[in-house]
Amino acid sequence: MKSRKRPSTESGPASRRVMMLGYDGVQILDVTGPLEIIASANELGLSPPPYAVELVGERKGLMATTMGLPLVASRGYGSVSDDELRALHTFMVSGGDGTLRMLGDRAFMAFVARAVRLAPRVASVCSGAAILAATGALDGRRATSHWGAVPAIARAFPKVRMEPDAIHVRDGKFWTSAGITAGMDLALALVEEDLGHAIALRIARRHVLYMMRPGGQAQFSAELAAQAAPKGKTARALSHILENLSGDLSLPALAQASAMSPRSLQRAFLAEHGVSPAAYVARARLDAARRKLSERTAKIERVAAQCGFASGEVLRRHFHRALGVSPSDYRARFLTAQRRHSP
Repeated sequence: MKSRKRPSTESGPASRRVMMLGYDGVQILDVTGPLEIIASANELGLSPPPYAVELVGERKGLMATTMGLPLVASRGYGSVSDDELRALHTFMVSGGDGTLRMLGDRAFMAFVARAVRLAPRVASVCSGAAILAATGALDGRRATSHWGAVPAIARAFPKVRMEPDAIHVRDGKFWTSAGITAGMDLALALVEEDLGHAIALRIARRHVLYMMRPGGQAQFSAELAAQAAPKGKTARALSHILENLSGDLSLPALAQASAMSPRSLQRAFLAEHGVSPAAYVARARLDAARRKLSERTAKIERVAAQCGFASGEVLRRHFHRALGVSPSDYRARFLTAQRRHSP
């Protein structure tokens, strides 16, 4: 295999400057995932190169990450001037175990507040949303983060309208994303806004990403939840749901299939999955409908019936509420990506 020559990240005459802010205890994929997607646009032969990326840390040099493998910051945030922040195209804040420590660092938070005020576009990955929220910039705005961090952020910053299950959210100039690999979805959305849908799809294909997920898509699927709790009290109910999506999945029916009382099953679902049985069923049916809509000939009414929705209209309402798009739009987007990704 030929080695790939990495593109230069130095700024060209029209390069969009992207600054990622990290710190000791950062999640390595929160940094490298989005920056890899953004910088890879420079490999597509566009002139001038679309982006110039920079990683800034607490200081110049090595930056500790949660996995132990260090990153290298080109400089410390203290050397970044107001003029440089105004000249940025995008200012990004990463997340990780070090977030809590940085929230208590006055100098660091003062810099973030300055950057948030001056930069034209601001984004966060994972718990980086808490850092943005602490500046007050997200007050009254919609935002998201890793599903595990959302409750704590919502309690600490009640003025922020946290969306616990979104992949990424845009509100004005502020973009926030869920954790870890969701930062790559966010980066693709940023590239799509800057360079268009076709370029973003080329980058997705190059990185063997399934497709560009809509920002409102769920952070994790019903199948993933079932795999994560194979021996829990709800295991039998989970299997029954996934095997009988078009059948009766009411609480009494699930309780009978699980040999539990409805009340006990309800409590077990909330304890093991953080959602009610009804919410889990809705998620499982929506996941199945998404998969079936990837088939070119699938009729929406038939998909609705196969996945347990009372009608095509009910399916449309669920799609709009969960994903922000109609079933037809979702399928068109999927098939467009599939065609463009074909040899």
